[in-house]
Amino acid sequence: MDVFMLYHIYEQKDDFGVHDEEKLIGIFSSEANAQGAIEHLKDKEGFRDRPLSCFEIHKTTVDRISWEDGFAAVRWKESE
Repeated sequence: MDVFMLYHIYEQKDDFGVHDEEKLIGIFSSEANAQGAIEHLKDKEGFRDRPLSCFEIHKTTVDRISWEDGFAAVRWKESE
C-alpha cells in the first residue's frame, strides 16, 4: 500500500549554522489529499512566509524498510 508523506522543508540559518528545517505535516492515502492539505495550509502563519516549493510530497510504501544501509550522524558545532 502506498501512502503520501507531506513535508515542509526549508533552509534555516541560526547560531548553529545552516541546516534544513523539516516538518512532517501528515501522511495521506492519496496524492490528491496531500495536495489538499497544501491548499489548506499555504496561507497559514509561517507557511505563507515561504515559497510553495517548500512543501514536498514523498510517496512511500507501508511495511517497507527505507534505511537498509544505515545512516551517518551529523554534529552541529556552536559558533565561536
